[in-house]
Amino acid sequence: MTDDTTAAPDNTAVRTALWRAMHVQVDAPPHVLEDEVGLQLTEPDPDWRGRPDMDPDGTRGFRAAIVARASFIEDLITEQIDRGVDQYVILGAGLDTFVQRRPEFASRVRVFEIDQPGAQAWKRRRLIETGHGIPDWLHLVPVDFEATPDWVEQLVASGFDPDRPTVIVSTGVTMYLTRAATAATLRRIAGLGPGSTLAMTFLLPAELVDEADRTGLQTSKKGAQASGTPFLSFYTPTEMLALARESGFREVRHVSGSSLADRYFAERSDGLRPSSGEDLLLATT
Repeated sequence: MTDDTTAAPDNTAVRTALWRAMHVQVDAPPHVLEDEVGLQLTEPDPDWRGRPDMDPDGTRGFRAAIVARASFIEDLITEQIDRGVDQYVILGAGLDTFVQRRPEFASRVRVFEIDQPGAQAWKRRRLIETGHGIPDWLHLVPVDFEATPDWVEQLVASGFDPDRPTVIVSTGVTMYLTRAATAATLRRIAGLGPGSTLAMTFLLPAELVDEADRTGLQTSKKGAQASGTPFLSFYTPTEMLALARESGFREVRHVSGSSLADRYFAERSDGLRPSSGEDLLLATT
């Protein structure tokens, strides 16, 4: 059994954090998102930018896509906070750094980060070691999803109020779950307080991905398979919207990756633009 005090986040979480840092270090300003906190937490080898999966040219579209979705999520949560929502739940939080980078907003809500016990214990330790600490309004909720499928009970035990409006975010998770597991998650979220909002990413089938990006999708798929975390599910926008409606959401909306590209990367002189392949579901209870 892995020691919870030393277990590290998975490769996907680390790669995402490093790509966000690379956007600041490699891409020309203006930067869509400035986030080097994840880099500080992971403390990779000095030559980390020489890794094959960090190639500045080969990963341009991927890191732009990661930055675009993070910016959309942060715009959503800050908008909801200004409307009076005071609970924010991050499913599979990984190396999310909203709390550390945006304390002026994060301190106005109770933030609940849900993740596997080992990875979360590692993050707790690194936040303390790097001087960020654990503020009173940040609740780190360890959940072993195999042993404890009802993660809402764990949230409630940590002070969460299931009857109050909440923002729930799940990014980079659905591809690793069966459709049945995603449907169960959607049903559970749809039963939360009226006025709650869910933002959830999903991968598109290859035929809906821009031709120029299909090789990258296949490479990611093979890498996930080799690391023991295979991609299990892909959705068309119509399928994901139908799944959310069937789960009980009052309103559902599809947010395309191309719309995020237009929103955050228009008129850049360097031509930086997100790769296609990942879209978002935005749903309200």
